[in-house]
Amino acid sequence: MSLDKNTLEQPANNLLAILPSNDYERLVPHLKLVSLSSRQVLYEPGEPITEVYFPNKAVVSIITTMQDGSTVEAGLVSNEGMVGIPVILGDNTTTTTASVQIPDSAMQMDADILKSEFNRGTALQSFLLRYVQSMYTQIAQGSACNRLHKLEVRLARWLLTVSDRLQSEEFPLTQEFISQMLGVRRAGVTEAANILSQAGIITYHRGQINILNREALEKTSCEVLA
Repeated sequence: MSLDKNTLEQPANNLLAILPSNDYERLVPHLKLVSLSSRQVLYEPGEPITEVYFPNKAVVSIITTMQDGSTVEAGLVSNEGMVGIPVILGDNTTTTTASVQIPDSAMQMDADILKSEFNRGTALQSFLLRYVQSMYTQIAQGSACNRLHKLEVRLARWLLTVSDRLQSEEFPLTQEFISQMLGVRRAGVTEAANILSQAGIITYHRGQINILNREALEKTSCEVLA
């Protein structure tokens, strides 16, 4: 994808958008607009991270996979952040998988160039470290929710998180994918979705989620919404 002038001047990714102009302008020659497709894997455990991604409206799941193949989502990244945090923390590999949950586009950048810019110690470094802190909080809160709450509460929290990232009440998600993200069986997701649907909070049809009553969904969700 080519970058037009409007895309450069008004980046859709919030991390890029809040950078001071001099910091952002140094990055521009190294940014590439790319399409991210559904289920596309951006990196896997143990593999070198050669590119980082600043999503626009795409949503990327950071997934932990156990030895038996079961999975659970540890974190979620969209236009508020960046995929490839280990690069700025002194490593270029990770123990998790980054998989595209909802397709759209992102700004791609060479990992070594980002590391070099980060080491300048400018506003970019400060904003990225704040983002790392917010991701840490998200993961910690998610762990508490997964341990302490019923599945329909966890599902409500997760749907609100995705909705907030997309700024939309309607988005495509299959029950199979939700079950993998929440680390539960598909039958459990069906039951939890039915509870929310029967309460008139959401509808679910052919892989499409529609939030009908956001206030009720927020009341159903737990207090650790990230």
